Amino acid sequence: MRIMATPLQKAVWKALKHIPEGRVTTYGALAAHLETDAVRAVASAVGKNPDAPATPCHRVVLADGTLGGYSAKGGAETKRRLLEREGVAVKDGRIVDFGRVLYRFEDVEKG
Repeated sequence: MRIMATPLQKAVWKALKHIPEGRVTTYGALAAHLETDAVRAVASAVGKNPDAPATPCHRVVLADGTLGGYSAKGGAETKRRLLEREGVAVKDGRIVDFGRVLYRFEDVEKG
């Protein structure tokens, strides 16, 4: 089946592949990397990722380190399990030591 996607969705899904295992990023950092102020559109594209968890949308969290949602089967509980399996500690729905595991896309080409 062929997925019809917007240029922004394709850019988001490509960028997700750069987030290393054991790290997380935020919707805002992802939007900044893509040079857009459309954080909600970025979040929507993350939620429509057709290749989860291989394309790791579970590695995107809210700006305060809380998990946020997960549109794949099992919801936020599945997101938590995937992150913990990758070595990211989660306590009470929040990333432990958030600053240490936060990925900022500094060395990745845009788009």
